[in-house]
Amino acid sequence: MKLISGLGNPGAEHAGDRHNAGFLVLERLAARLSIPLDAAKFDGRLGVGRLGAERLLLLKPDTYMNLSGQSVAAAARFYKLQPADLLVVHDELDLPFGRLQLKSGGGTAGHNGLRSIVASLGEDGFARLRVGVGKPEGKERTVGHVLGGFSKEERAALPEVLDRAAEAALGWATLPLAEAMTRFNRKG
Repeated sequence: MKLISGLGNPGAEHAGDRHNAGFLVLERLAARLSIPLDAAKFDGRLGVGRLGAERLLLLKPDTYMNLSGQSVAAAARFYKLQPADLLVVHDELDLPFGRLQLKSGGGTAGHNGLRSIVASLGEDGFARLRVGVGKPEGKERTVGHVLGGFSKEERAALPEVLDRAAEAALGWATLPLAEAMTRFNRKG
């Protein structure tokens, strides 16, 4: 059994924010696999389906980003999942827009959603799919950047980025991690 959780902030006012890149990828993946996110569980929206012989859980927390760990840890504990069975999809300031990076473990790099998940799980050995949203010039503009919408050019390229990210998430679920990382961690 595998669990993929996309991070973001709930509510229509945040739907197009860069910080909701994880939600956008999860929704794209759910649509691609015909897995409705229709069960209200674990402070989120849960979808359950199959990927070949593997049971696949998709989770979209209804908490705000900085409380994502409540939802993700509750699902992981309920299903008795190990960190190797969990992928968290999130926005990443330190990658240019559209760049993807799949990795296992690591720090939180100041990402409040990851910080919450690590605190709630008590460990950080889960996989991450980092979706590049670029970094603004000037540290004081960071919050406005992630809580702001994508530029016109970014919106035009976003469908292709989301397709590649959904493919990377599927790669994580179906391939050995090293192979998935080699395949999807390239500039693009």
